[in-house]
Amino acid sequence: MANSNSLPLYGRVEHRNTLHKVMEFIILFLLLSLLVYRLLSFNNHGLSWSIAFLCELWFTFSWVITISNKWILVDHKPYPDRLLHRVPKDELPAVDLFVTTADPELEPPIITVNTVLSLLAVDYPTDKLACYVSDDGCSPITFYSLVEASKFAKIWVPFCKKYNVQVRSPFRYFTNNSTLSGINNTSSMEFKHEWKRVKDEYEQLSSKIEDVVRKSINPSDIIECDFSVFSNVQRNDHPTIIKVVLENKEAHSNRSVPHLVYISREKRPKHPHHAKAGTMNVLTRVSGLMTNAPYMLNVDCDMFVNSPNIILHAMCMLLGSKNENENENAFVQCPQVFCDGLKDDPFGNQMIVWWKYVGQGVSGIQGPFYSGSGCVHTRKVIYGLFPNYVKVGETNAKNLMNGKSADEELLDVFGKEFTKSAADALNGKAVCPDTLTETIEAAYQVAGAGYEYGTQWGKKVGWMYGSSTEDALTGLSIHNKGWRSIVYAPDPPAFLECAPIGGPAVMTQQKRWATGLLEILLSKNCPIFGTLFANLRFRQCLGYFSILSWGISSVLELYYAALPAYSIITNSHFLPKGQEPAYYILIAVFLIYTMYTSSEYLRTGQSIRAWWNNQRMGRIISMSAWLFGFLSVILKLLGISETVFEVTRKDQSTSSDEGTEAGKFTFDQSPVFIPPTVMLFLQLTALATALLGLQPPARDGVESGSLETMCSVLLVICLLPFLKGLFGSGKYGIPLSTIFKSAGLALLFYTLCRY
Repeated sequence: MANSNSLPLYGRVEHRNTLHKVMEFIILFLLLSLLVYRLLSFNNHGLSWSIAFLCELWFTFSWVITISNKWILVDHKPYPDRLLHRVPKDELPAVDLFVTTADPELEPPIITVNTVLSLLAVDYPTDKLACYVSDDGCSPITFYSLVEASKFAKIWVPFCKKYNVQVRSPFRYFTNNSTLSGINNTSSMEFKHEWKRVKDEYEQLSSKIEDVVRKSINPSDIIECDFSVFSNVQRNDHPTIIKVVLENKEAHSNRSVPHLVYISREKRPKHPHHAKAGTMNVLTRVSGLMTNAPYMLNVDCDMFVNSPNIILHAMCMLLGSKNENENENAFVQCPQVFCDGLKDDPFGNQMIVWWKYVGQGVSGIQGPFYSGSGCVHTRKVIYGLFPNYVKVGETNAKNLMNGKSADEELLDVFGKEFTKSAADALNGKAVCPDTLTETIEAAYQVAGAGYEYGTQWGKKVGWMYGSSTEDALTGLSIHNKGWRSIVYAPDPPAFLECAPIGGPAVMTQQKRWATGLLEILLSKNCPIFGTLFANLRFRQCLGYFSILSWGISSVLELYYAALPAYSIITNSHFLPKGQEPAYYILIAVFLIYTMYTSSEYLRTGQSIRAWWNNQRMGRIISMSAWLFGFLSVILKLLGISETVFEVTRKDQSTSSDEGTEAGKFTFDQSPVFIPPTVMLFLQLTALATALLGLQPPARDGVESGSLETMCSVLLVICLLPFLKGLFGSGKYGIPLSTIFKSAGLALLFYTLCRY
């Protein structure tokens, strides 16, 4: 019988789907056959044929990457009992918890409070946890909400642990009337009494916060607390504010609550603040001085804990086992799962299939991409170390030396006030002050706007600068060093978050992603360089390329989508005719691809309607949000403008919010809605031209055919939300200015086609 200390702390489970692979290679063969057909027919066709060939060449390349990404799906299973047998509970490594919020209007404080309370209540020793909340909006209301939440936490945390509550966000727990969550206690009068008391306390907390937000009450008029630091501050021009909201002074009591610290970093107009990446680096430094935990969990303000054992499970995968490379795993990424998502995913943003097939697919290569939230990091790795340097018992600070002493190198990399903290972390020393207030003065220094000048923060250590998707860039830099990462998708999900609802919110999020990802691709951080000159595996490079190229894909998809309308209007063709064998290649690709993608949705428990909504939204997002992301990066490269980090609106919804209007597409004045509207007008104009017999004589004697018409009709069906928006009103209608601009551009395209 094996020694329990030698057993692995987690298992790796591989999933292979032979039928899927057969379909993937059939599609690849058909795509290659289509390219050969294009090449053999080049001399007999014009510009549209060349454009179609280039687009289909890109689609074929993308399909090769898809096959690589999904080659082997890998899942992981932690064994927490083995970890607790190996490491006593009071000797588990400490974990710092990071929560980021940036705008109290777009990210309501009650959402942030629920996320914080769920983190404070996780099943992990409270003396090993410290929660740091970064408020980039410098809002006294957010601070007030945390102060009030800290009082409720002293009731909520013991209640959750006493009755083994599984849902630890009070909003979700009480909204769902989860009286049954207290296992084996539902018949207990004591439990029912406490449940009612805690529910009343939460309703009072929620009411206080909502009153302050709704009535714009000055929090200093309600409670006795120092709000003077918020006087005369502007969101982008204010000093550092750090407040220890709650300090755990009774660590071993069964009623203790983890530390809670509020941070609003200094911002000055003339100093770049690097959006969320800058926020994460300030959190890393302040926490490094106060608690210096070897591991860090970061979540967005709307991502609450749904599985109370998530930290213990993550430790299983980060601590490794004696039978394998103990420190090869840099971070554990949990999939983004949305709570109370609308039925059939009408906005195509729940990404269930993506996480199942791409997330677990790249997990079989070098590991999943870092997605910015729901991730447990190793502090040493964030500090820039390589896998082969992290050996138990070594002085890791030596590994940063470049002909300098260790102290000099640490000073140049991390800055003066942070040198000792960094050295302790790199050496694996769990050294932290007796009280949090001991380090407040130094914490103010490292949170200052000018602290990073002359250091390597954002360049070699910490969260990386240079992209509005700092998460992907930081994860790429970690993988470049040779580290692996792990995707962990438990059931129930480890975290739940709020899904963007409505057209504008979805477009804002997707545009930011496409912009930041393309910034990485067109920079020195391109993953190709990581494969050539660093330790990024080739297939992992392809995986990164599949997401970094969203912006480029949008341009090619837009061109390809315009070809059916162009062909019908000019009475030409870019697709094979019915009498050609290649005609059946396209039909076969369409049918097999439809079966392939729909089967993925069915296998993950989703409906055919959800599959269609995602296919439809994929086309809409590509020709709108991703296209504008592409244009933003081009303008940045030309020196015309800079990219901007846009915060996505967060809404705390429940399943009761679902109604007849919940899944309807909404619009605003943003120009991002112009390209899909133009495309809709083009397809409708082309179909009307053919129907009314207004097509000119065929130029080469070969007129447009049935495939062009079918493609045009399919695009109109995909753009059905925009067709309805032409006749809608309010937020459900496309603004008149967008309609007029789109109609003008469509008319220009039609005129150029005819003349």
